[in-house]
Amino acid sequence: MSSTNDTGVVAAPASARTSHTHRFRGFVGTGLVAALAAVVATTLAAALAQAVGVDFEVPDGGETIPLSGFAVVTGFFSVVGIVIAAVFRRWSAQPAKRFLWTAVSLTAISLVPPLISGANTATIATLIGLHLVPAAVMIPTLTRSLRTRTG
Repeated sequence: MSSTNDTGVVAAPASARTSHTHRFRGFVGTGLVAALAAVVATTLAAALAQAVGVDFEVPDGGETIPLSGFAVVTGFFSVVGIVIAAVFRRWSAQPAKRFLWTAVSLTAISLVPPLISGANTATIATLIGLHLVPAAVMIPTLTRSLRTRTG
């Protein structure tokens, strides 16, 4: 009688782990490049709107949103999107589909604050557009990346 202490667990070869790490880094790198593009596009769009007379003054508190504010908030929420996509990539059987639905839903929810801000019509319309600019960059990029890196 022979006794073996085989638990049925086999470690992945080093090349498989390395490949997975490279794919994950590639995914995050793609996301960060898209985030940078979203920040630049949103800030440029805000600067253009400001140049044509949109004041970005929000009546609640009476403060004007600075251009740097658009860049910081866009960068922050773009990184949040990358994290959400990475979570779905790791723990979902259909990460691209789940991310797409989640991101579109969160984008729709993000349109509510400008609508209830009490700002003038030009500011509200521009803020809504400035929510859609980074969404138009980040959502397709991350969804496509999830499809190609997990498919």
